[in-house]
Amino acid sequence: MNVPNYQHLVPEDFNPNSRVWIYQSSRPFGISEALKIEGMLEDFIQNWKSHGHAVKGYGNLFLGQFVVLMADETAATVGGCSTDSSVHLIKAIEQEFGVNMFDRQTLAFYIKDKVQLLPMSQLNYGVSNGFITPDTLYFNNLVSTKAAFLNTWITPVKNSWLNSKLPSIA
Repeated sequence: MNVPNYQHLVPEDFNPNSRVWIYQSSRPFGISEALKIEGMLEDFIQNWKSHGHAVKGYGNLFLGQFVVLMADETAATVGGCSTDSSVHLIKAIEQEFGVNMFDRQTLAFYIKDKVQLLPMSQLNYGVSNGFITPDTLYFNNLVSTKAAFLNTWITPVKNSWLNSKLPSIA
């Protein structure tokens, strides 16, 4: 089981409790799209404010399919309006590239060294046919801190919330 190496891309100087938001695209982005998204993320992070104060933020596209935003709140707390501005960014990415970034009913797994998407409604089928096993790597996009992102974003199904949904694979 080869876990993709992504931790080195995360800023070391951010507090482990920094807030994280993960948005999964309905498809991988091409190289030219990824470059444009990186520019959009840079512009957003440079101008991200909360209650008039600059947010110590970070944004990146991981594995060509996951937009990750991070805010270190040790300097400035991220309020509702600043969170809304990040949602507007993600909606702009959706519109620009014709993707869905808010579908929480599609699960992502790392199988044969690539991201594979599976609708939650087909999870039992995937398990019963051996596509999904307890050791299959799952992208837990519900992690909410830098520490969790670094340690448990990509985790075997048996170590995730999915395990409790599917006792037959435990």
